[in-house]
Amino acid sequence: MSTERPFIEDIGRYDGQEVTISGWLYNKRSSGKIWFLLLRDGTGILQCVVSKKDVNEKVFQLYDELTYESSLKVSGLVHADRRAPGGFELWVNDIEVLQIAKDYPITPKEHGVDFLMDHRHLWIRSLKQNA
Repeated sequence: MSTERPFIEDIGRYDGQEVTISGWLYNKRSSGKIWFLLLRDGTGILQCVVSKKDVNEKVFQLYDELTYESSLKVSGLVHADRRAPGGFELWVNDIEVLQIAKDYPITPKEHGVDFLMDHRHLWIRSLKQNA
């Protein structure tokens, strides 16, 4: 069985199937034995669910190492979930880190106008700026 490599905008076509998605880490959050990655690929954003019981220890330990905009290859099972962005999420069984990004200067905290103008090329990627 070959693993498909769809774009995020097409992920709904693969519900119930194993896929590999390549993209950049947009956001991450953890709640102990489960952590969530928001992965973007230029066509959309996909929520990836990493459970300690579904991945090996080496993969689960990556959480602290991953920085915003790091490039990743994430494999897992596509699952419909209306709570997830786009209505689907990926239940992860493997993560390959392609490149760890340097610290991303734009964070959820408030920044001054001068700082944002100095980092405009990054600021325009945010959802707040796109609104």
